[in-house]
Amino acid sequence: MPEPLIRPARPDDEDALARLDRETWSPLHEVQPAPGPDDPFFHPTCGPDAHLVAEHDGRAVGYVRLGHPTGMASNAHVLQIRGLAVAEEARGKGAGRALVRAAVEEARRRGARRITLRVLGPNTVARTLYASEGFAVEGVLPGEFHLDGRYVDDVLMGLGLV
Repeated sequence: MPEPLIRPARPDDEDALARLDRETWSPLHEVQPAPGPDDPFFHPTCGPDAHLVAEHDGRAVGYVRLGHPTGMASNAHVLQIRGLAVAEEARGKGAGRALVRAAVEEARRRGARRITLRVLGPNTVARTLYASEGFAVEGVLPGEFHLDGRYVDDVLMGLGLV
């Protein structure tokens, strides 16, 4: 699979991204319950403008969600990767890396000075990807979540953009 096209999300991506979200959900990387079949993907505070989409052959194969970690003005210079998903058939083929790079560039375009993320400790694939793109572990909250019958760490990672 060639590197996917990365583009801003559009309102008509709703169904495809909701389906992708349901298909990729796993307690390895998600602290919220699995989305239901009728749950909307976009929300008033997290619409198409908060997402970049990886597309291959006209089909959405991944997305990254960007947002502010808090609503405080004193923290407005920071953007956070608030979700990343890649379809099974696109994993290991550069879609995730392209989305992370696009998120970093979008954060720069928006004038952010830092980009951060949170990733679950057992998600070594994602942690390795983020580290390879320059993100550093900035903190670990041990046993922060109880998922699938076990306690897992919440790993905080960040990257300076200036």
